[in-house]
Amino acid sequence: RARPRAEGAAPAIPRPLLRGLAFGLTNPKGYPVAVATFTALLSSRSSLLHWGLLPALVLAAVAGSFLAYGILVLFCGMAPMRRLYRRHEVWINRASGLIFIGFALHALAQALPGLAAAWR
Repeated sequence: RARPRAEGAAPAIPRPLLRGLAFGLTNPKGYPVAVATFTALLSSRSSLLHWGLLPALVLAAVAGSFLAYGILVLFCGMAPMRRLYRRHEVWINRASGLIFIGFALHALAQALPGLAAAWR
């Protein structure tokens, strides 16, 4: 049974690192983002890529992910940050959604000229 907490106090989350790791590994949005990131970063040098670089690329991606998750756990797990998020949760979610809509519109605007040329 959950213990009552003081008004405005951030909720205690059991095993936050394990929960965050499980969420990150099972979150399907992360995989297309990773593919898009690799494509954007490596497409201009695709002629230099070969299968021998795969282990180094995977290692760099894993190391970068652990570093990023470590930073997230460190800063987002702090009680003041949790309280700030809880206080402004609705607006943070709305702003995040607006940013994703902006990304989608940008991608669509970039793709339309190529699609129009292909349909002619």
